[in-house]
Amino acid sequence: MGMTMTQKILAAHAGLPSVEAGQLIEADLDLVLANDITGPVAIHEVEKLKKKTVFDKDKVALVPDHFAPNKDIKSAEHCKCVREYAKEHDITNYFEVGEMGIEHALLPEKGLIVAGETCIGADSHTCTYGALGAFSTGVGSTDMGCGMITGQAWFKVPSAIKVVLKGNPKKWVSGKRCDPASDRDDRS
Repeated sequence: MGMTMTQKILAAHAGLPSVEAGQLIEADLDLVLANDITGPVAIHEVEKLKKKTVFDKDKVALVPDHFAPNKDIKSAEHCKCVREYAKEHDITNYFEVGEMGIEHALLPEKGLIVAGETCIGADSHTCTYGALGAFSTGVGSTDMGCGMITGQAWFKVPSAIKVVLKGNPKKWVSGKRCDPASDRDDRS
C-alpha cells in the first residue's frame, strides 16, 4: 500500500524516500507557533539551553491571543515575555494587539502555513492545519522551544485508518462535493 498524505509530508521533511506508521523520525519544520500561554514556558526553557537565536526568524510565529487584552498582571507579564522575545530575535511573524487574531485562523489567513508543510505548536488546536493539507500537531512547550531553535522535531509517524465504502449511498447521503460550483445531484 502507498503512503498516506501525512506519511508523504513527513518523509519529504525527514529526507527519506518513505516512512511507515510507528517509525520514529526527525523532520524539518516549516513553522513553529507559540502563543502567550505556552510561549513563555518555551522561552524560559530555551534560555536554559543558552541558544542565542532562533533557527529562522521567518519560520517562528508568536501570537498573543489567549491573554490579550490582558485580564491581570500575570497575563500582561506573559504577553510582555513573548513581545520581548520577538523583538530580541527579530521575529518576522509576531502579531501585536491590533494586528493579531485567533492564532489558528490568523496563520492560514497570512499564508504562513499551506499544504505540504509541517508545523508544531504548544497548543492542542495546532492540528487544525491538517484541514489545509499540512502536517501539524500540538507538542509540549519544551519540544516547541527546541523546535524554535533547531528547526526540527521528532515524530512517531501516525497510523491511519482506511475506510472502504461498498454499495450505493441512500438518497440524501453523499460525500463532500469536489466541485463547489455544482449544486445538482449527479446520482439518478
